Parts: sequence; structure tokens; C-alpha cells
Amino acid sequence: MTTDPARPFGRVLTAMVTPLAEDGSIDLAGAQELAAHLVDRQAHDGLAVLGTTGESPTMSDGESHAVLEAVIDAVGDRATVLAGVGTNDTAHTIERAQAAERLGADGLLVVTPYYNKPPQAGLLRHFTAVADSTDLPVMLYDIPHRSAVPIEVETMVRLAEHPGIVAVKDAKGDFGAMAWTKARTDLAFYSGDDMLNLPILAMGGVGVVSVVGHLVGPRLAELIAAVEAGDLARARAVNDSLLPVYTGIFRTQGAILVKAALNALGLPAGPLRPPLVEATHDQLAQLRIDLADGGVQL
Repeated sequence: MTTDPARPFGRVLTAMVTPLAEDGSIDLAGAQELAAHLVDRQAHDGLAVLGTTGESPTMSDGESHAVLEAVIDAVGDRATVLAGVGTNDTAHTIERAQAAERLGADGLLVVTPYYNKPPQAGLLRHFTAVADSTDLPVMLYDIPHRSAVPIEVETMVRLAEHPGIVAVKDAKGDFGAMAWTKARTDLAFYSGDDMLNLPILAMGGVGVVSVVGHLVGPRLAELIAAVEAGDLARARAVNDSLLPVYTGIFRTQGAILVKAALNALGLPAGPLRPPLVEATHDQLAQLRIDLADGGVQL
């Protein structure tokens, strides 16, 4: 719901988990409750649903549509709802993008096509075709450690010429590439790697699409505000306080330990779908230690 063109999707967004019932079915009421908790109590002005942390690879299109509709109904009047629609099939991604537009999403999160390793010309064609298919603004999701292929600077520059491609969720960790892209485009950069939140913000990032935001949204908002005020000493102090949280959540796949934490806090999360597995007893014990060191008590 943001009106700031320099920050098209808000400041603090979380890549929201998808709550499941014990039988593995989608918990739509839980999704609404969790979305409202993040917006109303965790200082979020946006949510990214149906991403990897939301277990989208194991969800049918029908389930994805139901989750998106439920979240929009719960918080769409007071937060930006960004729909993860990316796949490694351009035609399928377009179908998902058009469905998200029909359901009322505010924008699209489109990941680099994974596994089939397209060349840069293929990435350019893919992202452009998706952006052409709806009137929604697009956030590119650059995450080569999952997709195998980075979006190179020259490709970013060409994609930025499209009026519908307005932002990047940067999980690449290549600060030189980020600097060159920012120097040559008006793309809004969002941190997509919690451990790199501070350096990305310090280089001109406008916000975060976080996993730890499920637990520490107000402190992420404080981090962003400190950077924007030019108070880097304060920003470093806030970031240092968050390091145990970053480390704790990402000792294994983020969705596993975030769901473990949410379950321990009595918030909607539930189990995970295979091939993801539940946190072990030892992992949960370590998570409690890590989060306590970061000021979060389970």
C-alpha cells in the first residue's frame, strides 16, 4: 500500500511462511492470523507470500491462489502484498502472475528461473514476458545459490528499462554488481539475505524482504531508520544485536527453523511439507539459545 516510488513495496517485508494443518493441508485461517500478527505487531508494511520460505514449490496453483486471497483479505488494506509467482517455466509464471493480479496482489516477486540454467538472453526474455503480462509492478529475485544463474549487471540495466520492473530482492551478495546496477538504474534494492541487511541498506537499499522478520520486525524497522538517518553507529549496534537471530534461523533451511520458532511461540505455522522436515530436538534447543542471545525468548 506504499505510495513512495523510491520504496515501491514498503520498508519491512517478511517472506512469510505458509501455515499448515497437522495433516499437511493449508491453514488459511492461520495464514490470516499470522499475516495480521506481522502487520499489526511486528511493524511490517508489506508481506511477500508464496516464496521459498512459504514452501511454494510444494503447493498447487489452487492452494497458492487460496493463500494469496486469504492474506489479501486479512491485511491488504494496510500492507503491501507481494505475490511470489516465479517458476522455471515462463508460460506457467505468466499464468501465476495473471492470477495474482486478478486476486488483488499489489506486486509480483519473480525469482530467477532455477535448474534449467538459462543464459542471460533467456533471463531477459523471461522477466520481460512476465512484466508484460500484467499491470503489476515486479520485484526481481536474484538468488544464484538457489537458481544457479545470477542476473548480470547488463541484464539488470536492460530489465530496468521496462516500466513494470521496479525493484530487486538481492540475495546475491555481490556488492560490486549492486553498486554498478544502482549507478546505472533506478531499481529499488531490497535485502534478500538477512545477514547482509546492513551492508545492502548502507549501499542504498530501501528495505528488506526478511525471514527473521517473523520474529524481530520492529528491530529491522529500527535498523532501516538508523541507516536512513545517517546514524551508522546506531545501525551497527542494532545489526550486531540481531546477528545471533540471523545465525540461529539459518543454521538449516530458514523455513524449518522459523516454523519451529513460531510453533514454540504459539503462532500459526504447523508442520512442513516433504522434502523439508521438522526441526530436531537438538536443532530446537540450539535455536532457543541463539534466539535468546538475540533477545528473543521462545
